[in-house]
Amino acid sequence: MSVSNILAVYQLAKTSEVIEGSQWYPTAKLVAERIASEYQLPVSTVVGVIAALSPRNKWERNLVDAENLIRVWSIDRESADTVKVCTFGKNKAKAIRILDEQASYNDALTLLSGPKLKEFFICILGYDQDVCIDGHAYSIWAGDRITLNSIPNIGIKLRREIKQAYVDAAKKVGIKPSEMQAITWCAWRRLHGVA
Repeated sequence: MSVSNILAVYQLAKTSEVIEGSQWYPTAKLVAERIASEYQLPVSTVVGVIAALSPRNKWERNLVDAENLIRVWSIDRESADTVKVCTFGKNKAKAIRILDEQASYNDALTLLSGPKLKEFFICILGYDQDVCIDGHAYSIWAGDRITLNSIPNIGIKLRREIKQAYVDAAKKVGIKPSEMQAITWCAWRRLHGVA
């Protein structure tokens, strides 16, 4: 479990995956900015909704769910509770609360709770020195495909160790830590047939 495992996956990335991974977070932010502009909301609020709805949700569906929830909320707040999303009910409740408060950066971080959601939020907003540690990032770091249900609880010490490995790997090839995480994630999906 180490920097070498991360770099091994990075070396297997196709050029298209390097490009996709390098642009993943900036593109996600552009989508959030478009939604924020359309519904006259702070970008931090929209990114908070996206992050809140992300657990166990495919990215494309995550964006559909976020925009649907925001659209319904903007028309009729009470109807937002009935919007169907492809994540957990508690996460939808967080997303609605973020909308209700039109959460600023700090407020959204507090409402999101949980390190993975906070990291995802931070990376989408463009803080590219952070790394989003999820089950896939853990598997890459561990050098083994581990099913999400088998990922151990990633506590503070382990999370810090994994993040540092991504930071160190990124430094070795001259890219940002968030780019290393996103590029290796793109390659990992192809290598392991992850949808």
